Amino acid sequence: MQISRRRFLGTLLATTTLYSVAGAQSVGRDGPRPNIITIVLDDVGYSDLACFGAEIRTPAIDSLAKAGLRYVHFDTKSVCAATRASMLTGRNNHTINMPDVPDVAAVLAKDPDMARLFRIPGNAQTMAQVLQRQGYATWAIGKWHMIPMDELGAHAGREHWPLQRGFDYFYGFPRGWTDQYRPELVENNDYLKRDFPAGYHLSVDLADKAISVIEDHIARNGDKPFFLNLGFGTAHSPIQVARKYSAPYDAIYEKGWDAIREERFARMKRMGLIPANTRMPPREARDRAWADLSDDEKAVFGRFMAVYAGFIEHCDEQIGRLLETLRHKALFDNTIIVLLSDNGAASEAGQRGFFDGLYRANTIPAAEQRARIDELGTAKTQAEYPRPWAMVGDTPLRRYKLWPYSGGTRTPMIFHWPRRVRDPGAIRRQFVDVIDIAPTLLEAVGTRFESVVGGVAQIPVAGRSFLPTVRSRKAPGRSVQYFELRGNRAITSGRWRAVAIHDCDQPYANDRWELYDLDTDFAESTDLAAKYPDKVEELKVLWGNQWARYGTGELAQPTLLTCRYSDMFDRRPAG
Repeated sequence: MQISRRRFLGTLLATTTLYSVAGAQSVGRDGPRPNIITIVLDDVGYSDLACFGAEIRTPAIDSLAKAGLRYVHFDTKSVCAATRASMLTGRNNHTINMPDVPDVAAVLAKDPDMARLFRIPGNAQTMAQVLQRQGYATWAIGKWHMIPMDELGAHAGREHWPLQRGFDYFYGFPRGWTDQYRPELVENNDYLKRDFPAGYHLSVDLADKAISVIEDHIARNGDKPFFLNLGFGTAHSPIQVARKYSAPYDAIYEKGWDAIREERFARMKRMGLIPANTRMPPREARDRAWADLSDDEKAVFGRFMAVYAGFIEHCDEQIGRLLETLRHKALFDNTIIVLLSDNGAASEAGQRGFFDGLYRANTIPAAEQRARIDELGTAKTQAEYPRPWAMVGDTPLRRYKLWPYSGGTRTPMIFHWPRRVRDPGAIRRQFVDVIDIAPTLLEAVGTRFESVVGGVAQIPVAGRSFLPTVRSRKAPGRSVQYFELRGNRAITSGRWRAVAIHDCDQPYANDRWELYDLDTDFAESTDLAAKYPDKVEELKVLWGNQWARYGTGELAQPTLLTCRYSDMFDRRPAG
């Protein structure tokens, strides 16, 4: 595959293919059908919750883990829109035209027709559409981020908005991020114009709305089951939260990212989250050591992380309010709750972070930032922490969001269903991918994706139910899963994982593949490619087979688009 040089070079952007795979098997019902809530956090790293090893206080989420199951080998697509599309449809993101985020495609594509390809096909049902046909009430609250750019206008089409994809009601924000104090809000198919009172915060608003729709639904519809997809903005930048939430963390993060990473690593071993023999990869060469920072930088960068931690704790408080409503309404025991993050911790802000505004180089001198430090977390700034904190968020894994390593793809996932979890508080080590979420939830309520809807053949589902792993820690998990984002590739097959970092100026055939044995090297610390070249070749062939099955279709040829669209991502291989 030959690649030409251009200002913005790209990813393999290939889309819809038809393939055949067995759907989820329905199960018998032994009582009222369960309600379903999916809680999708944003840019929250693998170790950023207390029940996954963090020093950040998350008592509500911890309570779900204590009564449910923690999945410690759960993979996403390393970027938000791709993960969310896969979660709702049970299909690989390339198959359903969502290989990246629609915003990036529209901005960078020279060909307008290319940007318009970023839309989930009509013959790829979402689980909301299936559940709606099964008599469920369906609500999407919070982040959506699967709308083509040409449908974002006030008077544009709405084919790919939530109401047209199976949801009875939508309240939230349509794009990848929004200001937490002055958000861009949508209700159903229309933008809202409103004044935001003093003390307003989006996380509170979203929880309020979730609680109100549940309470109204129970009052009006009695025992009719519901599906709520709740997508908080937390903890995507801008990191914004009242000072009372961040202040308790100031002293903690004065230690710096290197020390906090080591503390989390030790804690995760004590908690049994990671194997005792796990070796943590060293800090990435491009990431600065905390000891090398100036005093001004240490003060400011520590505050960045304190705000981030307070942002997560504040969101956990809102989740706690929702859980209390479920208990008060006697819904808790018969509600399946799946909580996950859409990708690893955010890597976009480079070594200096963003201070005033997102996705703009931070050229403010450290001394000036320190003088303005109390603006962090307020409506005066739209900040994001420096990238080495993302390394901490993904402890003990390699790299962070946007990368094909596990630091980009692996996130916390909690499955909570009191009626079915036999060993509450347990850890599940089976491999599960985000495409497995929808088939699992549909099987749990006694249904499945349909192969034909209204006479139209549906794109087959790649995901498989992991309900057997809920019942037993010995049940097999997923065995094979491919990955591609912005030219970087990976393939997992059993204990083995191969990763290729793509140089945008070179043919794909020149990519060097790395090899990791996940059974003995949980964190991908040691490249074994030179030791097992035959295994590397075997996995390269397997990646090609998986790509041929799931990755190509609507475009005649792979298209170059987003491979190197910003130096801030440091996405080219070192050296």
